[in-house]
Amino acid sequence: MADLTVASFEEMEPIYDGIARRARATLGVSAFGMQVMTLPANWDGYPNHRHDASVEDANQEEVYIPLEGSATLVAADQQVELRPGMMVRVGPEQHRRILPGPGGVRFVALGGVPGSFSASAWTELGGPWPAPAS
Repeated sequence: MADLTVASFEEMEPIYDGIARRARATLGVSAFGMQVMTLPANWDGYPNHRHDASVEDANQEEVYIPLEGSATLVAADQQVELRPGMMVRVGPEQHRRILPGPGGVRFVALGGVPGSFSASAWTELGGPWPAPAS
């Protein structure tokens, strides 16, 4: 039997009135944090936060992957437009806030502690092509 778990977003346990869905727990992921977030149009409730050593999920860098809609990620004096087809990484110490656009936004938030992952050489910039399985 294959070692895989499949679930639609709608099958994932919603929290905060559906703003977040517990993707990591639903799929049984234990290597990194992951949630599906759906923020309504022009909502201002997403907290300005960071994942430094003082918080429960300490020292995590996050990657945001927009799936639908648009938003603006605010980090210090920088603003980045979030839209499908792009990704943004934010370091653990950096305060960040996401402001959804007029159509709202759905995105995947991935989190992990830097240094806890051992990357294969082929995934590095300019690295070798992956070797075929024998």
